[in-house]
Amino acid sequence: MKQGTPKSNPYPLVGTLLILHLLMASSSVSLSRSFSLSLLRPTCIQFSNLRNFSRISPKHLRKSYPCPLWSSSFSFCVDYTRHRTTSFSLSSYSSMASSTPAVDQTNPLLTDFDFPPFDSVKPEHVRPGIRAILKQLESDLDELEKNVEAKWEKLVDPLEILVDKLSVVWGMVNHLKSVQDCAELRSAIEEVQPEKVKFELRLGQSKPLYNAFKAIRESSDWPKLSEARKRIVENQLKEAVLSGVSLEDEKRDQFNKIQQELQRLSQKFEENVLDATKKFEKLVTDKKEIEGLPATALGLAAQTAVSKGHENATAENGPWIITLDAPSFISVMQHAQNRSLREEVYRAYVTRASSGDLDNSEIINQILKLRLEKAKLLGYNNYAEVSMAMKMATVDKAEELLEKIRTASWDPAVQDLEDIRSFSKQQGAAEADNLTHWDISFWSERLRESKYDINEEELRPYFSLPKVMEGLFSLAKKLFGIDIVPADGLAPVWNKDVSFYCVKDSSGSPIAYFYFDPYSRPSEKRGGAWMDEVVSRSRVLSRDGTSVRLPVAHMVCNQTPPVGDKPSLMTFREVETVFHEFGHALQHMLTRQDEGLVAGIRGIEWDAVELPSQFMENWCYHRDTLMGIAKHYENGETLPEDVYKKILAARTFRAGSLSLRQLKFASLDLELHTRYIPGGPESIYDVDQRVSKRTQVIPPLPEDRFLCGFSHIFAGGYAAGYYSYKWAEVLSADAFSAFEDVGLDDDKAVIETGRRFRETILALGGGKAPLEVFVEFRGREPSPEPLLRHNGLLSLTASA
Repeated sequence: MKQGTPKSNPYPLVGTLLILHLLMASSSVSLSRSFSLSLLRPTCIQFSNLRNFSRISPKHLRKSYPCPLWSSSFSFCVDYTRHRTTSFSLSSYSSMASSTPAVDQTNPLLTDFDFPPFDSVKPEHVRPGIRAILKQLESDLDELEKNVEAKWEKLVDPLEILVDKLSVVWGMVNHLKSVQDCAELRSAIEEVQPEKVKFELRLGQSKPLYNAFKAIRESSDWPKLSEARKRIVENQLKEAVLSGVSLEDEKRDQFNKIQQELQRLSQKFEENVLDATKKFEKLVTDKKEIEGLPATALGLAAQTAVSKGHENATAENGPWIITLDAPSFISVMQHAQNRSLREEVYRAYVTRASSGDLDNSEIINQILKLRLEKAKLLGYNNYAEVSMAMKMATVDKAEELLEKIRTASWDPAVQDLEDIRSFSKQQGAAEADNLTHWDISFWSERLRESKYDINEEELRPYFSLPKVMEGLFSLAKKLFGIDIVPADGLAPVWNKDVSFYCVKDSSGSPIAYFYFDPYSRPSEKRGGAWMDEVVSRSRVLSRDGTSVRLPVAHMVCNQTPPVGDKPSLMTFREVETVFHEFGHALQHMLTRQDEGLVAGIRGIEWDAVELPSQFMENWCYHRDTLMGIAKHYENGETLPEDVYKKILAARTFRAGSLSLRQLKFASLDLELHTRYIPGGPESIYDVDQRVSKRTQVIPPLPEDRFLCGFSHIFAGGYAAGYYSYKWAEVLSADAFSAFEDVGLDDDKAVIETGRRFRETILALGGGKAPLEVFVEFRGREPSPEPLLRHNGLLSLTASA
């Protein structure tokens, strides 16, 4: 790797480590569940040294990409040539379908549809629908194994068709569970999930398919294959091994039992978190108790009260209901003057899902125990090594990275706390000498308001959702040459607040579609924000046999909903979140890769997947972009120039503290998946306390049970991989610096750079190694300097 002249390195402490161990890394996530899902998940490559590397296959991940827990207060289609839609058919994807039994045309999961019938699917459709599809796929797989040949059209094409059938329908059902949860749907999914996993295990451990992939790899035609096809083959070979294809008899049975149980436990973990979040409701009737809460929070609390049966609730007179859902929780922690209320809500939040029927403690222990057993079966010492088999970093290198950044962040974080303590004392706060967890967000917000003269709640009127989306789409048109137009009514939706859009190229032809579900719905929708694919771009799955199937995505957020006649008025952080998820969607939708298994977000190394999303966040601080968005919802006035400058200045506020927060999550994740012994002398909470002593200026409460809500590693794809967020930050910051280099005020240069970004980062999908894609865009390998500069740490590392 060319890193410049070492003697002139201005940031030896963090820079060298980031260069050597971070920049080129790619982190996949959990160990794969089965060979089949490797066709649907982001993949990873492993570098054998700094210049030469060999590709390896993907691990199974959930397809959605949840935002990191970065908040300071919240832990958190299609006829492509004639411009009309063409059905996604489960019964006519391939010639194999001719042998399948007739389907129940009354079950929306089994019918031929243009777009998924989200509005028609009921819990009672899940059991018969999924079972009918699995029965068909069992027959298809039998046929494929009997007739498989080491030829692309006899192996990979039919395999993609086969897996896509299940992916589209299961994705629809699972998506509904995330956004429209109910007991009946949970029960139906829980009943058929073991049958689905059983099929995936059979497919993942198929020796005929594995041998056929090996034969392709060893054939004389191998050098003639495109890079995308080579990556697909190599991915599948590695994935099959990690899916247990080499295990025999008892060991394979044990492996399969572990996989089944891990699926069940992860699902139960996430359900418990959702239910525990929903369970907490604090009814407030005296407005003095919630003094300090801004008008938007009062309106939301009253609106929640109305939904809970308090028909006459108003923002002015109450009653109000406080919940643990993000908009409510964050508002209380940042603005409630009532310290006892902040304490009550904070304690409720950090003990979610840790008691009674919703206790996740034992589930965590079981998950860690089973992951360790699986690692041993596959010949690894611990689960982190299994995860790292799909990443560039070793456990040692990952921990070295975290320690170097921790060292750089510690003193600034200590100073952050001292600044807050000093400020609160100046304000006469009784708790100034005893600041604790439920005080930090409140007083840091007051300090930020004082230091930068910015009140985030006063900014809300400038960030209405309609204007934000208009500005976001305008930016996408400028950078990438696309038009995004409303297409409501074209596709069924799952909630009246969901919008549907069509993405068109410069000629006006549709190239993709996406759904957008923006608002928090605590009673039925899981928290966080994520993007997922509905269907991917695919040559094989083209309906007319000449073009490609167009990609469809959905974006889901949990921002403040409209209150009364007001539109959704967003915090700046909510604006960043929308930009982040849209970045993920862009990479899925703007791909030009026709090999479906590596199109869009498929086949992309896990760290690199976050590049477009974090890249898009940078535009929230770009003057022209922000000013185009920030229009007062009542009078249309633009955000004052001086306020923009203050937002820019406040970007690095408490950077050390926020860095430590991420490092705590990442370090705890690695510790639990390396040295922790399930059932040993140390509990998971002991580990949390121990790690926190090194990563938190204020240690957690003894009763803190944050781990019981840590869905990223126990119900998501970040097990032994949470540190990967830092990987992507380097890549995304450096990608944005390409626009800074040409001049953000030079429209022509920005447009040219945007088109190059589209043709590389967004277009190439997983068909090319991310390092090569990045170099093709940037003209060089990545540098950590832009990230350090954006975070205000460059001068700190230079003097270290």
